[in-house]
Amino acid sequence: MKNEQRTRVAVVGTGPWWGREHARVYAERPDVELCAVVGSTPERAAARAHQFGANPYVDLNEMLEREQPDLVSICLANEAHFEPTLKVIRAGFPLLVEKPLVFDLEEADILLGEAEARSLFFAINFNHRYATPVAMAAEAVGAGDLGELVFATWRFGGEPGTSAHPHANLIETQCHGLDLLEHLCGPIDSVTAQMTDKTGRGYSTLVAALHFANGAVGSLVGSYDSSYAYPDTHLLELNGTSGRILIQDTVQRYSFTQAGSEVSSVWQAGYFNDVDRQFHRTFDKHIDQLLQALQEQRPPPIHARAGRRALTLALAIIDSFETGTRVDVPPDADTSPS
Repeated sequence: MKNEQRTRVAVVGTGPWWGREHARVYAERPDVELCAVVGSTPERAAARAHQFGANPYVDLNEMLEREQPDLVSICLANEAHFEPTLKVIRAGFPLLVEKPLVFDLEEADILLGEAEARSLFFAINFNHRYATPVAMAAEAVGAGDLGELVFATWRFGGEPGTSAHPHANLIETQCHGLDLLEHLCGPIDSVTAQMTDKTGRGYSTLVAALHFANGAVGSLVGSYDSSYAYPDTHLLELNGTSGRILIQDTVQRYSFTQAGSEVSSVWQAGYFNDVDRQFHRTFDKHIDQLLQALQEQRPPPIHARAGRRALTLALAIIDSFETGTRVDVPPDADTSPS
């Protein structure tokens, strides 16, 4: 691609949340041409394509052949990622996929292996990393403001989605927590777990105890038996020897307090700062960096390997629950951009 050309992007998926957001984020950018939308029915494809001025398709292969996009953005139902993603990879197109990567580790390895064999740009949308409070936490941790990390806590609960998998909450939603905890605190090297299926929606609420390679410990509480309407539906706490960080509802509030102090430094979006207060705008920030990396022929800011790592941790948590034991988690290949 030449710098003066717009990046041609095709969106695969027409869902009411991420399908819409993928189309929106590209259609709003002056440096992007949203060239195509692929839907499961002609009606769905036509409606979304008309909304954002793109060409509608129901056949993925036909779209790839006709449009030859610079990037394919895949946002399908959580349990329907593998086959379409593999088609795009085998056709040789750079791609961004929604989380979770897949539900099966063998499928993850097939996708990553086939993409690596073609030297493909292969990104995943762990967009929580781009919330302003998370970026501030990463900066504070990097600057040593916490001292030595002692413990970290992630809590996130809401309503169930449509996936039938008994561990859907853990694999498709708490993957954000597993990714962020390692992003901020370093690798997790062992896990233990408790779960409940008392509401009849699979193991929809769980608690995992975590041990980090740096000696810190952590906890993850995730639920589909709660409500996204509740205040503080999400909470992340990082506690070190020199201070504590709290992040509330991902984008709403960041606070840092030095150990022994009764005064905290607080960030929250100001009156006119709609971008930082809106959760879906974390995706816009990710796309800013992703398109720049694609244009400059660099690896994506969050490689799809991060999706495999989150799945590895989730499967270890499931194994711990099923066996009643602590499960060691070996390190994965590097998930940071090279």
